[in-house]
Amino acid sequence: MSFPRQGTRRAIQDAAFTRLPTIVGVLRIRYSSVHMNQDQVKEKLLLLNQDLEHDIEEFQVIFSGKESKKVHGLYKPEEREIIIHNKNFSDDNSLMYTAIHEFAHHVHFSTSRKGATGPISSRAHTVEFRSIFHDLLVKAEEKGIYTNTVITVDELRDLADKIRDQFMRINGELMKDFGQALMEAEKLCRRHGARFEDFVERVLRMPRQTASTIMKMKAMDLPPDLGYENMKTLAGVRNAQARLEAIEAFQQGASTDQVKQALKNREPAKTPDPVKKLEQEKKRIEKSLESLRQRLEELELQLAQYTDYNGE
Repeated sequence: MSFPRQGTRRAIQDAAFTRLPTIVGVLRIRYSSVHMNQDQVKEKLLLLNQDLEHDIEEFQVIFSGKESKKVHGLYKPEEREIIIHNKNFSDDNSLMYTAIHEFAHHVHFSTSRKGATGPISSRAHTVEFRSIFHDLLVKAEEKGIYTNTVITVDELRDLADKIRDQFMRINGELMKDFGQALMEAEKLCRRHGARFEDFVERVLRMPRQTASTIMKMKAMDLPPDLGYENMKTLAGVRNAQARLEAIEAFQQGASTDQVKQALKNREPAKTPDPVKKLEQEKKRIEKSLESLRQRLEELELQLAQYTDYNGE
């Protein structure tokens, strides 16, 4: 067998590396099936909002024409711009998921501004945001704008069923048994004149609030298949009708954040106390002034030291 001479081998390597960017570019184009442009994406986002009827401000969808290793997209609230790094995606469906995510930020920002008299919270991924996002995803699936591929993959669907049945449900049942044991301990403490909170905090070494929540899970007979975290959410709902509606929402497929936001929306709107609000603002300003005053004294001291040094 004959091998190419060193010079010939180097020439072959150089040619291969020269062609590499072209080959990668061809492969990227060949396996990319993104057909939508930014105007079409915006049109679909507006279609989602028709049924949900969020009062949103005008916005723009902009394809960056770039690939990013950090994020697939971002929302600029001051400019009302949804930026999508379209080179990150190989198909329209995955691009739409990111577009809907960023659109949820715009909806959240627009609705939060309505009637706001102070600065908007800098927190982006709140329960309210995730509830809006999940509502939009549900609507997108109904309209065929987005397909949830997670539930169409047999392996993932089977694994989800396994996790729900072998871990979430069993964990929920275990927590209810735990609650029953704590309730029995409370009865024994009363019978023997012992303090139950001391038994919980110093003997079991667990927070009293946690013990109370677990006992409520048993007392309310919450469905164990919802899992511990969702049971904990329900245990904090005093209104029996609201709790029943929340259970039904979970069983119909609502996410934790959707249920939490629905429960929050049931609460009567709190009218802010204008006097209390002004007092809080006064305290913030006084604190800022005190901090500035201390900093000013430090600077004056430093300047005095430099002046004395230069004078010598």
